Amino acid sequence: MIDGPPQDIAVNGDIALRMTGISKRFGPVQALSDVTFTVRRGTVHALVGENGAGKSTLMKILAGVYQPDAGSIEVDGEPCAFSAPAQALAFGISMIYQELDLAEHLTVAENIFLGAEPAGRLPFTVNHKTMVSGTRGLGARFDFEIDPAARVEELSTGDCQIVEILKALRRNASIVVMDEPTSSLSEREAERLFEVVRQLRQRGLSIIYISHRLEEIVGLADEVSVLRDGKLVHSGPMAQLSIPKIVHHMVGRELTDFFPARKAEIGDVCVTVTRLSSDAGVKDVSFDIRRGEIVGMAGLVGAGRTEVAKAIFGVDPMTSGQILVDGDQLRIDSPTDAISNGIALLTEDRKRTGLCLELACSWNITLPNLAQIGMKWMIIPSKETAIAEEAGSRIAMKWASPEAPASSLSGGNQQKLLIARWLLADSRFMIFDEPTRGIDVGAKTEVYSLLNRLAEQGKAILFISSELPELFGIADRILVMRRGRLVGDFVTKQTTPEDVMHLAAVEEN
Repeated sequence: MIDGPPQDIAVNGDIALRMTGISKRFGPVQALSDVTFTVRRGTVHALVGENGAGKSTLMKILAGVYQPDAGSIEVDGEPCAFSAPAQALAFGISMIYQELDLAEHLTVAENIFLGAEPAGRLPFTVNHKTMVSGTRGLGARFDFEIDPAARVEELSTGDCQIVEILKALRRNASIVVMDEPTSSLSEREAERLFEVVRQLRQRGLSIIYISHRLEEIVGLADEVSVLRDGKLVHSGPMAQLSIPKIVHHMVGRELTDFFPARKAEIGDVCVTVTRLSSDAGVKDVSFDIRRGEIVGMAGLVGAGRTEVAKAIFGVDPMTSGQILVDGDQLRIDSPTDAISNGIALLTEDRKRTGLCLELACSWNITLPNLAQIGMKWMIIPSKETAIAEEAGSRIAMKWASPEAPASSLSGGNQQKLLIARWLLADSRFMIFDEPTRGIDVGAKTEVYSLLNRLAEQGKAILFISSELPELFGIADRILVMRRGRLVGDFVTKQTTPEDVMHLAAVEEN
């Protein structure tokens, strides 16, 4: 139920955006139902909700990617209808998508000026110096340090996010939509982003800020609107809300057991990693994981956590060290070797290294499991669909059907798709790299429960996360990485977040 009818929170007609009665259906799924959304000029308006609640769909309608089945849009009081993103851009609407959308083979400057390249002296040429100087000036203006000449394919995920932000800022938009902008940023980069958002607000821009990190919006947002199951259920000032109240609006219930109680019995050692090193910067890392044990891995951005996972999974070649699973020393030269030896990796970047977005959800689930399910030589579509449907039901997937392309799913459900893949593989050793990135609070609890169930089945789990609260809420032990080295191994109940962060951030003499 709506907490009273949605009210215009603007005063004196100071409304930058009004979306009225917006509805949108995709096949049998009603993504949005009669949503009215109003944003004031010069404010940060947080838009929150669980995965599949309709946040991204509403914003894609605003950005001209989708057209609504019903409803209307006004920008600065002027009625408008967008049939393409270019029309939305012309009205001063710029959107930074949760899934990065960059041309990886181009430079930073070329990406930022893509579609608006300054002309060179000769006909049909581009002035690269102007693009480089413009990018450098824009970065300096907002305190982002990034090389304009660097190719995007060489950048970290965090730097790619910064390029997206700068690309949006260059357009001088009056309404900027930020969809999970800090999901790939370090704490320092995120703090700089918050300062940018505050600067934009002071200059009269309207910021629509979508984030599952509710602690961010508490200190940043002026107003909050909450979507649940495609409907607006609350809209009002941030000052009248708290995180528990926001969560209650999002899920329609209280989340008293955010981190489920652990029930798994810890058994014998399943995984032993000894003196692991790689050319990607991993240096002499050793640890073990027992059956039924969830071992967390903490560290700052660039500490080498993902690189450890890639070396174990055969993505990056090991230069030294050994890996034992159930006492057997493994030779892993590729991901195929890892999968055949019962090792699974859920990657941190679902778009670039996890999913085939334009292919069916069912195909994405069965991809590494075809031999196991009896379809090594010939795929039986009906069987594949049935297997995918059953795997999806185990983790409450929200999709139109298993045949729908992975790109049609919300970001959180794309993450669930990867989890369904490795559930089907039934691996002995499972590495989860940032599995809750971009997932709402309700879905996070589902993932934590899922990890617990896997541990109860005797799986050995390595759980990499940038969020210390979830490491302390779910892990039995916490490993700490710094500069490619393992610098700490804590029993979770015997340490504190301060101890972990100190070890992750402070060089010892």
